[in-house]
Amino acid sequence: MSADKQVKDTENGLLNRFLNKIEVIGNKLPDPAVMFAGLLVIVWALSLLFAQFSYSEIDPRTGTEIVVNNLLAPAALANFLATMVTTFTSFAPLGVVLVAMLGIGVAERSGFINVGIKLLLNNTAKFLLTPILILVAIVSHTAVDAGYVLVIPLGGIIFYAAGRHPLAGIAAAFAGVSGGFSANFVPSAIDPMLQGITQEAARLYDSTILLNPLNNWYFTAASSIVVVLVGWYLTDKIIEPRLQGTQVDGDPEEMPKIEEVSAKDRKAFTAGGLTMLAGIVALVVMTLPETSALRSPEGEIAAFDAPLMQSIVPIIFLLFWVPGIVHGYVAGTFTESKDVIMAMSKTMETMAYYLVMAFFCALFIKAFGDSNLGILLAMKGANFLQAMAVPGPVTLVGIIMLVAIINLFVGSASAKWLLISPIFVPMLMQLGISPDLTQAAYRVGDSVSNIITPLLPYFPLVVVYCQRYVKSTGIGTLVSMMLPYSVALGIIWTIFLLLYWMIGIPLGVQANYIYPAG
Repeated sequence: MSADKQVKDTENGLLNRFLNKIEVIGNKLPDPAVMFAGLLVIVWALSLLFAQFSYSEIDPRTGTEIVVNNLLAPAALANFLATMVTTFTSFAPLGVVLVAMLGIGVAERSGFINVGIKLLLNNTAKFLLTPILILVAIVSHTAVDAGYVLVIPLGGIIFYAAGRHPLAGIAAAFAGVSGGFSANFVPSAIDPMLQGITQEAARLYDSTILLNPLNNWYFTAASSIVVVLVGWYLTDKIIEPRLQGTQVDGDPEEMPKIEEVSAKDRKAFTAGGLTMLAGIVALVVMTLPETSALRSPEGEIAAFDAPLMQSIVPIIFLLFWVPGIVHGYVAGTFTESKDVIMAMSKTMETMAYYLVMAFFCALFIKAFGDSNLGILLAMKGANFLQAMAVPGPVTLVGIIMLVAIINLFVGSASAKWLLISPIFVPMLMQLGISPDLTQAAYRVGDSVSNIITPLLPYFPLVVVYCQRYVKSTGIGTLVSMMLPYSVALGIIWTIFLLLYWMIGIPLGVQANYIYPAG
């Protein structure tokens, strides 16, 4: 055995042992829904304990000393039961996510989104395959799981058909879909979902604060360029050259082939695309007049009280729902109105787990706020950071790194943010950092380590995609292939956020860098 081979085997052994430890630790963590139920019990117990003491910290909401409320007191328990239903139904992220997904689900199940992705990839010059593939992978977030089940395997198919290594195509697509999860030119359900969670956490410190669902849109759109450029360079200059020695040994008869988009599908997509374009044009035309009903009473488009801003989620719903229906009827995937309703029903079936998690999370967030433990922790943490005189950028970098580590064990973007936002958002507000900026930092950390954790639900599926071409592919193979993307994105994306902040480019609609906004 050569020295190089021994070194490689040793490195692979260390990597696999490291991954095995992560998997063991991750598997010992409870399900997020159970985790929030357990946290609710812990908050009850801590409220009983800390209610026995007095504190010198001042509650910024009332101007008086913070008092921890005992949630196990009879009156508090009675109120908990009496308000349980409304606590769940009024949970901010719940409605916005479900409404957005109803529209996106119709567009996906009619074939509108899938055909659009295939058309874009099928009509791309060979030298632009990598950046276009990554870009399509990023945009596929709009359809939530479409990227994992469509774009990633298509990446391998297209690279293989173009005479390039198929695993490089899978890696590039995986980097765009999962590593660039928080980068997107197109608003999607994740935007109002995270904004709703951030707003709930911010209200632990400022009960009147309002955040826009598109408060990170400009940053995520600009981040798309960063992810594409980083992914393009790594794929063509580092990943694919390293794969040249990896033989493609899949069964030739079982090798996947690119399915041609039928003339009927093309016609349907054209009809659906024109419908979406018409909707966007109509929206612009309706907004242009200074007396437009979509503007605020002062004539502003981006004001919080402007009906346009209050209608972002319904607009996302309509811009996917109507074109999806048009595509479905022209393509034949929908033949009657019942098919549309069934598509929406099937989409809601996929949200069942989210509903269960949201139920326990809503109760936890409510209890955490009512106890005043969150504001106490935020004030003490902020005072500690102020005493250390840690610069704001250093704090954000620390949050990004912490989130990336947590992401190795808790894959759900909403579950992690529901868990840590009640601590970090109020704490950084006390330091003058806005919830919008804290959320942007979270989104960076939440994305970059997705592609190296076997605990990602779709990670085993990506391994299977690779095994179609290279039978010996395992978890270690995929992680070693994706690690350069994770490290590079973690460093470059973090620097990009800091530069973005330094220059003062707007993070999104009605977003601020400082709190309170000047």
